[in-house]
Amino acid sequence: MQTIQKIVRRPKIVVIGGGTGLSVMLRGLKEKPLDITAIVTVADDGGSSGILRNELQIPPPGDIRNVLTALADAEPLLTEVLKYRFPHGTGLAGHSLGNLMLAAMTDISGDFVSGIRQLSQVLAVKGRVLPAAERAIVLKAEMADGTIITGESRIPKAGQAIKRVFLEPADVEPLAEAVEAIESADAILIGPGSLYTSIMPNLIVPKLAQAIVESEAVKLFVCNVMTQPGETDNYSVSNHLDAIHAHIGHHLFDYVIVNDGEIPPQVESQYAELGAKAVHLDMAEVESRGYKVIADRLVLFRKFLRHDAERLSHHIYKLVENWMLRKR
Repeated sequence: MQTIQKIVRRPKIVVIGGGTGLSVMLRGLKEKPLDITAIVTVADDGGSSGILRNELQIPPPGDIRNVLTALADAEPLLTEVLKYRFPHGTGLAGHSLGNLMLAAMTDISGDFVSGIRQLSQVLAVKGRVLPAAERAIVLKAEMADGTIITGESRIPKAGQAIKRVFLEPADVEPLAEAVEAIESADAILIGPGSLYTSIMPNLIVPKLAQAIVESEAVKLFVCNVMTQPGETDNYSVSNHLDAIHAHIGHHLFDYVIVNDGEIPPQVESQYAELGAKAVHLDMAEVESRGYKVIADRLVLFRKFLRHDAERLSHHIYKLVENWMLRKR
């Protein structure tokens, strides 16, 4: 008797955010049998990205470059070359080679999304990388005293609590492919990353947020390990969730993944000098809001505290796998 084997497709997971935390996590997720689409913020206006954004009138390439590098299946030396930042040179100082390559690909292909796609092929990227919108977004913040700060890079330096962030223009259109990816996703994962300047710029794109709310995918939030000076000073886990709810107006997540591993005192002291401390896990508050909590030791410390990509991706994959089994 012939045995018919059932072919099980890879779960489709959409990962949304920006910054270093997202890239670290993706290095672990790309090793799992997942169909990954990363949707990345285009609000960055500082450093090399800001210069290229202003001079070439393209979306900022920095966060996109980091994600491409994280998902690349290329030689380690090539990924190091992409991260190389020129220390000297008129017009070159401060630019990373990866940013310049993405700018060149955009010019050659005719648009930013095609440039990302072509560079993805060169790097043998595992998955898709999409900007949240086809154009650069201007991020603004209303501070606690009512002051309006313009520019993603300036918001954390304002020295006040953030009341809300918003976009200019307010009705910016999301990339159609990003919306389609969300609509067909089995899982949507948001974070880690700077709450107001890496995560929120994606979630407050109107149609992108609507697609997430309406999706039947399992929705996961990975909370930051440390607070960020100028953004989330003294924030607990529930404060992060409340800020997202206040901006979106919906209970967005099924699961919250948090670190409950101990951070060595010398590391805490090192971060305290920078004005950061461990995000407090106020378990009762989080659960009272209807979120299921996955807590584990999820940090590694080398030069900086980072999420343990392997351990974190294990939890994410198990949650997605269990969700898929329940859907059958």
